[in-house]
Amino acid sequence: MGLARSIAALFRPRGADPRHTLGAKGERAAERYLRGAGYKILARNYRAKSGGEVDIVCRDIAESELVFVEVKTRAFAEENSRPADAVTRDKEALIARGARAWLRLLDKPQVVFRFDILEVLWNDGTPAITQLKSAFLLPEETRRR
Repeated sequence: MGLARSIAALFRPRGADPRHTLGAKGERAAERYLRGAGYKILARNYRAKSGGEVDIVCRDIAESELVFVEVKTRAFAEENSRPADAVTRDKEALIARGARAWLRLLDKPQVVFRFDILEVLWNDGTPAITQLKSAFLLPEETRRR
């Protein structure tokens, strides 16, 4: 099976990794979900010069909060894990770097913000989305910088 995948990869256009395609599809579904829930989308795939990254930056209108969203997409539910389990401390730090860069762009340094994770599970072409609000805090090591 490994050889077949290697050969298939030779004929796949650059950037057409199925995981990236599924991830982009999940991010589009997450964006639709957030808009439907009353969020205002400010940016998708924000990349900071410092190396930080945030999948979706949005505004929770009802709560008056800025939200940095990490989207985790899977084709199906795995038995012993959730998509959110893939958000490690290192990943949190990367998201936090992106968030801190975004916050520096604002004129309001005391803006209220949070970090959410959206889990997107595809089942028969339909996404099931779970939003984990305030899924993690700003990592301690990035608070001092």
